Amino acid sequence: MTEDIDLTLDHTGLTDDLAARRYFAKFERITGHLARVAAEMEVEGTFSKSDVDIIADYVARIARTFRALSHKYLLTGRDTGQFFGSLTIDKHDSGFPVFAELMTMANDAMQADKHLAGMRSRDELKDEMIRQIVGDLTIPTKLQFALSQRMYYEALAKRGLFWATNDAQAIWTGNREERRTYLLHWAVYDSRQNVPTIYLMDIEDSGDVALPKDARRWPEAQAHLTAQASNGLKLLTIAQGFDRDFDDLHPKRLRRIHVGPMYSHAFTQQSGPIRDVLAEAQSAPGEDWTLAWTVETLESERVELEKKGWFSSVEREIFKLDPFAGRGAETGATSTERSVIMPTRPYQVLAEKNPAGFASIRKFVVSPAGRVVSYR
Repeated sequence: MTEDIDLTLDHTGLTDDLAARRYFAKFERITGHLARVAAEMEVEGTFSKSDVDIIADYVARIARTFRALSHKYLLTGRDTGQFFGSLTIDKHDSGFPVFAELMTMANDAMQADKHLAGMRSRDELKDEMIRQIVGDLTIPTKLQFALSQRMYYEALAKRGLFWATNDAQAIWTGNREERRTYLLHWAVYDSRQNVPTIYLMDIEDSGDVALPKDARRWPEAQAHLTAQASNGLKLLTIAQGFDRDFDDLHPKRLRRIHVGPMYSHAFTQQSGPIRDVLAEAQSAPGEDWTLAWTVETLESERVELEKKGWFSSVEREIFKLDPFAGRGAETGATSTERSVIMPTRPYQVLAEKNPAGFASIRKFVVSPAGRVVSYR
């Protein structure tokens, strides 16, 4: 009998306002580097410009989501007159907020306008804060809390955040042999691993109506891709399922980008060599982190015709799997490229220690000035 795994054992709450602020400041720096890392991958040929534009948009959404949560939990641990909890993060497997935080945020977003309508304006709250500071000589904690919550709901009302589920969108990329070609992209916040995951799929469309304008196929395709967007599924499973469910949509390449885990000596309980690297680095505040960045790719190798019914046949994609040591069947991908993104000081320690297993991992070293250097 299989025992249920209690995923909450790896969760912890940031119950101190200073710790919460340091945590959000750290992610502000991290997300600020990610678009530049993706641009470096474009230079090296891993991504196209369209890919980088899409990834940069999702990274910006992730940054806005963290900014909204930072407003919500700005006064964590302070006596605000209301109990509103603390940010819960996955301290072991991801370093990111847990999935439930994004689900709560999505529910709050549905009611953001209602909340804002019942709140005092920013100017009114600031005026009251000044009067309390000058007149009563006390810290206006409750007013600060009210202002932080207003800023939280304002951020939700603006939209453009990274949600638990970000529905598929289609970009027309041209025609090939009288077929339209599209780049589909969607993203999810994985509920088990608690990391943002981005999907890119290149397809050919042999249908009569352009896919984004097809009132039948497009909603079905969006729902299918969202339902299959799980880190627990191999890319091969996702691509084959899509290929079989849509006879006139032909997936030629599928990529999955895992943004995380994030490791920090101050906030997570990492294991293995990275723990020793971060402990020995003793980096300055804001520089104590390492972010994993993994790109899985599955490519179609050829097409075979499969009989369907009495008088017709349909195309089925035969996907190319990793040929090395039989890993293709294990990974369900053509290739997997693992990278780490880290500031200069942790990289120096990593290079000095040179732990086993890191030789094949690409290292992107970022500086506070925004420079990105890639090492193999």
